[in-house]
Amino acid sequence: MICCNSVVPYNKLQWYLLLCCFIFLTHGENISRSDFPDEFLFGVATSAYQIEGAYDEDGKSLNNWDAFSLSPGNIRNDDNGFVANDYYHQYLKDIELIRSLGVDAYRFSISWSRILPRGRFGDVNPDGIMFYNKILDELILRGIKPFVTIYHFDFPQELQDRYGSWLSSLMQEEYVHYAETCFKNFGDRVNHWITINEPNLFTQMAYQKGKYPPARCSQPFGDCAAGNSDTEPLIVMHNMLLAHGKAVSIYRRDYQHEQNGSIGIVLDCTMYEPLTDSDLDQEAANRGLTFLIGWVLDPLIFGDYPSEMRKYLGNQLPQFSSAGRKLITNSIDFIGVNHYSTTYAKDCLYSSCSETANRSISGFLATANERDGVQIGEPTGIGSLPVVPRGIGEVVEYLKNKYDNKPMFITENGYSEPQAEGQGQDPIQDFKRIEFHQMYMSSLAQAIRDGANVRGYFVWALLDDFEWIIGYRIRFGLYYIDRQTLDRIPKLSAKWYQDFLKNNTQKPGIRISELVHYKADS
Repeated sequence: MICCNSVVPYNKLQWYLLLCCFIFLTHGENISRSDFPDEFLFGVATSAYQIEGAYDEDGKSLNNWDAFSLSPGNIRNDDNGFVANDYYHQYLKDIELIRSLGVDAYRFSISWSRILPRGRFGDVNPDGIMFYNKILDELILRGIKPFVTIYHFDFPQELQDRYGSWLSSLMQEEYVHYAETCFKNFGDRVNHWITINEPNLFTQMAYQKGKYPPARCSQPFGDCAAGNSDTEPLIVMHNMLLAHGKAVSIYRRDYQHEQNGSIGIVLDCTMYEPLTDSDLDQEAANRGLTFLIGWVLDPLIFGDYPSEMRKYLGNQLPQFSSAGRKLITNSIDFIGVNHYSTTYAKDCLYSSCSETANRSISGFLATANERDGVQIGEPTGIGSLPVVPRGIGEVVEYLKNKYDNKPMFITENGYSEPQAEGQGQDPIQDFKRIEFHQMYMSSLAQAIRDGANVRGYFVWALLDDFEWIIGYRIRFGLYYIDRQTLDRIPKLSAKWYQDFLKNNTQKPGIRISELVHYKADS
């Protein structure tokens, strides 16, 4: 096998031999583009704060993550997104990378503080509008469908300073103003809108565990300056759901017919499996899915929170007015599924658990990645996200059955390599990332054959990027970013994805002696 001790580009022959050696040695899943429907979309995904940089250029204001990262210790290695991948200045280069992969679609987000630096307290920033107009025009020119996320964790810090952002019902009107600004300026080229990215994950990380800005929590979840981990996540989610409903109502009333688009929401869709064969753990796994997924989707499809959440949360769980219920019911055209992993669930209603697990906001369950001494899957760079390919099929089946097989897109699925302290790793030869996508795609393809209405799959991520509180140490990208030069260097997975989309990927078991002649680049 060709070896490499430094991060350098390969010529075409070297890429090809590496790929075939990898497939032969690992016996990866026998999956190809033709295993999916002809109209199925394949894409890549990014988000604004994680790649753009230019944090204070051309009228953009300080956002919540800019402010959060200024405090030492909030982000690993005190990293920040001030420069990130410099996508703001290099977007043309990155769009060309997207085109070269041969994908159908690109999912990206808009920076709220670049469009409306002061929210409703200021004017629309023309430079921000121009920047995203240029991105959309370039994508359309290349035949790439934009999937645009309106809110992906970042908003103007002024909204936090003025009234506490999502803890206030005023944030609903801020969001609606921002969303309509996007519909007005970009909707003629956007056929797939995502209102909010992972409200279930953001709410828990920011208001229960205190790990994301504004870092609010209470004991036993963390030692934050302020917050209530039992009640504030419920208030925040309630405001987000109503903000979503109001924005969708405006879109459907004033824009959807003319612009011919669709609108949905994206969830963190971790899959739960029972830790043991007991009825209690089975119920805990089901309860985990209810508290994670049903918390968002039940209101947006059926008009209210799940009855099981009402049972355990009682008056802590906010009530929707009749007008609010009407607003949110059936307010999504599709479900965006961000899926990375599966975990075991252990009952905490009738069993002894830690104090954080034995709380109603946590669904009265504990999670584990090991059962009877056996790990649920191979580890990745994030301990809570082991490789469990069957989970993507299981969670899609769950959504199909519970929500009447509403259209779904896998809006994020990706792999980060384990990071061994003190050991250098070649990030270019990312064999495990290829194996990950092969196995997850195979599980997804089977779910589609079984009737799941899944219409697309987006690899997270196009580029190695700023991974929130983990900083730059964890890498999910198809392209490696040299942090000194910001050069984009294709990994082996980028070549594999390109060949997969051309339906050229080799089948498992191929031997080097069986390769056809393949002319190397000069």
